[in-house]
Amino acid sequence: MIHIFYSENFNIDLGLLRYLHPFDGMKFQKVFDDIQSNSNIKFHSPENPISLTLVNEFVNELIELLIIEKVTILRALEVPNIPFVGFSYLDKKILSPMRYGVSATLQATKLALTGKNCWNLAGGYHHASQHNMEGFCIYNDIGITYQELIKSGELINTDQVLIIDTDAHHGNGNARTFLDNDKVKILDVYNSDIYPQSEFTRERIDFPVPVSSGISGDEYLAKYQKALNTLSSDYKVAFVVAGTDVLASDKLGHMKLTIDDVVEREKITLERLKALDIPVVFLGGGGYSKESAQAISAAINRISEL
Repeated sequence: MIHIFYSENFNIDLGLLRYLHPFDGMKFQKVFDDIQSNSNIKFHSPENPISLTLVNEFVNELIELLIIEKVTILRALEVPNIPFVGFSYLDKKILSPMRYGVSATLQATKLALTGKNCWNLAGGYHHASQHNMEGFCIYNDIGITYQELIKSGELINTDQVLIIDTDAHHGNGNARTFLDNDKVKILDVYNSDIYPQSEFTRERIDFPVPVSSGISGDEYLAKYQKALNTLSSDYKVAFVVAGTDVLASDKLGHMKLTIDDVVEREKITLERLKALDIPVVFLGGGGYSKESAQAISAAINRISEL
């Protein structure tokens, strides 16, 4: 049994503007349609997006100001400045869906702390931090979730938390968010040849697994399994940024994994964490090919059997 967090509010429907960015904003609906008949899944949905009050508690004053500026939002979303598109449109079509994603990460983690394994189809915004928004990531959902769970007492300052990042891109936002927090450990498998080229955040990674462009699925999985085997059972909860931009069909990740490789990756992740008795929250992460939704659906259907 796995607990899946999905809302129709996750979907980013930009109409003709979708051609300005390779991200398939409607893939959440596609995944839900593929897995909704699986009897090994229990579905949950966030009722509301995370509040801007909680967002503003997390970010610094500069980002609080920039997060309501159209030009800086478009830059973070990596699309050109479009004169006829206003901030209210961006907020409704992109930012609000992302805030629903943050809310789902928080709710999924609360459930995971009771011993359940969860998957938020959205979230995994690992390039955002208190200090910056970039790489199609506006809000750092893991950072905000951690903030709120510390406030509520569901996590305490001495609890160890694990982030496993298997997105093709280095999670510089998570690394910067937890730069000075040694209770949060990060395992990051990333293509070192591509964005982001941030040395000080790469140095923050506790279990680094840098790989090169063109890596095959077999080599990737072997390196990843070796890193997983070094983990201990010391963690209260694990977040997994399960990006599908590792697929060979993805033009941004520059890796050569197949859908079967992604399914195997999530399988060995869950098997290792279950062996260590660490509850997990899988998160959407990046994924920019037409195969992304198919890979996520196949992985969820497979691990729901474990």
